Amino acid sequence: MARLGFLASIISAFLTLAVVRAVPFNATLGERADGLSPVARDVLLSARAVPTSPRWVAYFDRFVSSTSLPAVSALSGFNVFALAFIYSASLQDNAATWSQLDATTRASIKAEYAAAGISLIVSAYGAGPNPTSAGDDPTAAANFIANYVKTYNLDGVDVDYEDFGAIETAGTAVAWLSTFTKALRAQLPQGQYILTHAPVAPWFSPGLWPGNGYLGVDSAVGSLIDWYNVQVRNDVIHSSIVFSTATTAIVYQFYNQGATEYTTCAGLLTASSSTWPQSAVFQIAANGVPLNKIVIGKPATAADATNGYMDPGTLSTCLAQAKAQGWSAGAMTWQYPDGNSAWVTQVRSGSFPVGGGSGGGTTTTTTSHTTTTSTTSTPAGGSCSGVAAWSSTVAYPAGSVVTLRHVFASHSNLPPLTRPHSGSLWTANQWNFNETPGGAAGAWDKTATCNGALHPATAAAGTASAKATVPAKATALAKTTAA
Repeated sequence: MARLGFLASIISAFLTLAVVRAVPFNATLGERADGLSPVARDVLLSARAVPTSPRWVAYFDRFVSSTSLPAVSALSGFNVFALAFIYSASLQDNAATWSQLDATTRASIKAEYAAAGISLIVSAYGAGPNPTSAGDDPTAAANFIANYVKTYNLDGVDVDYEDFGAIETAGTAVAWLSTFTKALRAQLPQGQYILTHAPVAPWFSPGLWPGNGYLGVDSAVGSLIDWYNVQVRNDVIHSSIVFSTATTAIVYQFYNQGATEYTTCAGLLTASSSTWPQSAVFQIAANGVPLNKIVIGKPATAADATNGYMDPGTLSTCLAQAKAQGWSAGAMTWQYPDGNSAWVTQVRSGSFPVGGGSGGGTTTTTTSHTTTTSTTSTPAGGSCSGVAAWSSTVAYPAGSVVTLRHVFASHSNLPPLTRPHSGSLWTANQWNFNETPGGAAGAWDKTATCNGALHPATAAAGTASAKATVPAKATALAKTTAA
């Protein structure tokens, strides 16, 4: 994979750590980095990354295997995969399966997912438990869940909170979720771990719920949440709403909310019905929730929800319309294997095509250290003259242009810069580091083919190198729970 060299650097950093001093297994990422050289510390802390917008999220609760997770090829096009579920003090379904795999298997799977740009998280609660109504302590629950994330090397947590009585009638949900979210974030630092919520869309209707529902949650702790996986389906469950939540990100459920709710592009995006007023995507944004935190959740098939289903082609059209109005948050589906690579490829086709650039799946480093980046203007006529060659040691922001040498095998015994070769001009469609042009990550678009001398990665005409701090970004996940 493209990142094997980078993974080798990470292993080297851990070996260095072992020499410096013994560190408890459950130490935080920052504690593990203490005592390392500056280079080794940067490698370690850069290893955990979160996807930038758009986010493409799939939930996974269905039993498929007790010995592995889906192959990355089955998830191509997604950049967040959520194992369901973890409760306040117990593990269920695929969250339990992950903990039962041996450490070597987990490490192998995690490395494959990371190399493919897929963040692996756990989803909390779902439609089963009612943690607030049951009297669960929010801080103790958050500590249990955060410990699971760190112990089993996951990238974060999604909060699929569906305690309808607490949010709709008792009015105890906003305070509970605020404490819970703060406690999670204290254990899972922003920029190092994904934290998302997955509420149902009607919980954003202003003035309908005690404490203003999820608008109240967003006001209290929205800055800690990476995005919302909003469930937009229509199962009639407890006041006709199904809610999923998770810190740092919120997944909005636009389904299971009524037979005709959120089933057209207009109803989904700009004008919800009077039953759930001001709960369409752009209406939620108008009420103060950042537009690009609103990930649109839909069931993968009609059988995955009671109602609210949109066929992938129609959903693709809606996403294209949303993109044209400035939205780029992404989409979530319940659930794999119905929501697989074929599903997300069709859904993204009208807005952020898989492999077409600017489609998510990118990662940003999660620390605020300084990284060398390189940008290059495209030469007129697609010529490779004067363009720096791609280097595995340079971080490239979107828009960077490089050349990649293709050496003829019959001349492989010659010195590198004297071998006859052809080459190609490549443009980065996302920020990337150690992602080979033409590799599986899809971080580069081939823009021209050229012949003749290609130049090594040194200062060259038309190339500007700068020191830039790569911003930390939080991601999260999204999912919708089945009835």
